[in-house]
Order: sequence, then C-alpha cells, then structure tokens
Amino acid sequence: MSETNRHVLSILVEDRFGELARIVGLFAGRGFNIDSLAVNRTLEPEMSRVVLVTRGDADVIEQIIKQVNKLLRVRKVNHLVGAHHFERELCVVNVRAASAKAEEELERILRLTSARVLAHYTSGFTVELTSTPDEIDSFLERLRPLGIRDMVRSAPIALSKPAAETDAAAESAA
Repeated sequence: MSETNRHVLSILVEDRFGELARIVGLFAGRGFNIDSLAVNRTLEPEMSRVVLVTRGDADVIEQIIKQVNKLLRVRKVNHLVGAHHFERELCVVNVRAASAKAEEELERILRLTSARVLAHYTSGFTVELTSTPDEIDSFLERLRPLGIRDMVRSAPIALSKPAAETDAAAESAA
C-alpha cells in the first residue's frame, strides 16, 4: 500500500452500544475499505477512540471524513498526516533459531530493532517489537530467513502530537 493513498483517521466517539458498528457500517455501505481498526477507551470515561487505516485519494478521504462527522455520536475526526502524529504497532513473532548461527543472527536483529525476547524454546524464540508500521515490515523481512513460524500484528494506534510541539518544529524548520 503506497503512503500516498494510506490514511490514518482518529475518531473520538461516545462509548455506547453499537457505535463501532455504525462507523464500520458507514464504510461498508459506501464501499470504503478499512485496512485496520483499533478501539479503546480514552481518559474521558464516556468516550472511545477509534483509530482506523483506510485507502483512497484526497477526494475519497474528504468524503469519508464528512460522512463520519455526520454520525450522531461522533465528537471529532482527525486525519493524522505526516510527522504531526505518533503511530505504533505491536508485533509478536515465533521464529525458528535452533542453530547457534541462527541465534547470533537473531541477536543482531534484536539489537538493530530494539525488539525483545518474550520466550526461548529449544527450537526458537518468541520476540516482540513495538514500532512504526514501516519498521515492523522491515523487522519481519529481517526475520524471514530465520523462519517465521507464526506472527500476529496489532492494528496501528495513533495520537496527534500536541499543537505546541508541531508549531515549534515547523518554526525551527523555517
């Protein structure tokens, strides 16, 4: 998926029965695809944050945002773009590394990526990495020659940078 058509939306919604179904139904009903979806409570007790990744050109994304904003219990929709947000995924991988050479290569990969070992078995390891989607992709490619037995990857979570921080970064770049 090219970065030019990948879009991350952060939707603040009232935490009520059926709200996620309404958002997903809106996408399905209009033929928009959801590539990934993460939902959790916020610091506000009655609110949840939906972070979803979708694809489309600028016109499609504008239409999606307008349609989501029309939903009754949606409080705010943020289109998270570029360096103005943090985005992370969690990846947990079972990898073969039965030989000493394979273990050395795994240790090198762990040092390069800041991944960590969750468990060691006679025939391999379970490792985890929390990072950006691109770094997770790169991590998996590095592990592939060792033999990935199984892998699970979370949907991205994302948070806007504080406005003062993004304004200061823009001023220092000018």
